[in-house]
Amino acid sequence: MTTLEGSRVRLRRASAEDAEARFALGRDPEISRMFGVSQADVIPMTFEAAKQWAEGHANDPHAWMIELNGRLIGEIKLHSIHAHDRRASMAIGIYDRTELNKGAGTEAIRLLLVHAFKELGLHRIAVRVLAYNERAIRAYVKCGFKVEGRERESAFVDGQWHDDVMMALLATEYGG
Repeated sequence: MTTLEGSRVRLRRASAEDAEARFALGRDPEISRMFGVSQADVIPMTFEAAKQWAEGHANDPHAWMIELNGRLIGEIKLHSIHAHDRRASMAIGIYDRTELNKGAGTEAIRLLLVHAFKELGLHRIAVRVLAYNERAIRAYVKCGFKVEGRERESAFVDGQWHDDVMMALLATEYGG
């Protein structure tokens, strides 16, 4: 697995030692809401859950830990990879509330895009994001993603229906 280095952010393979850092980050209710988890359904992070999270990511060749100043702040990964069509979906999570809105997620996305398009030879990267997650949508747009559509009332969060926004970036549009 390739380690990806940016000016501030480093993407690296997960290890068992990441369980402690993930446990310390916990589960922030507002961050969880951005992933479609209702506030009433957010449960505290246990060390066992953090351990399973770290082990699962360590065995995924397309999952990276996002490090900032040597500290774990989140994850980014490619999934649903289709080799024949050269396409994949991407997911990112910044779990450290103090690092939101500071550009670390945008830098992590840009690093992953370089790898996906230049090294893996992918043609298309797609994301699915809740319409109310404006911070994530801004980051995707900054990185060149285009809105392709909306799946109406696809997520039931906090007692209300919410839309998902479908976005993608093609290799031919990628400017990196």
